[in-house]
Amino acid sequence: MKVTVCIGSSCHLKGSRRVVEQLQYLIAENDLKEKVQLGGTFCMGKCQQGVCVTVDDNFFSLTPDTVDEFFNKEILAKV
Repeated sequence: MKVTVCIGSSCHLKGSRRVVEQLQYLIAENDLKEKVQLGGTFCMGKCQQGVCVTVDDNFFSLTPDTVDEFFNKEILAKV
């Protein structure tokens, strides 16, 4: 599974660093380093939304407060 988080300036201002850090923690905590590839990219073109994240090309818009729910539903439940 490939998870990509936008780290461009707009998403950075919306908390992308905290989103990345929380995802890194959750991936490690659930021993998924072999199953989940976490990466970063610059602008995904949807800057008016929250922090842009893709999971195997499916788009999501997150905030630092929604990372745990997103992880449980879109990553943990599918690996």
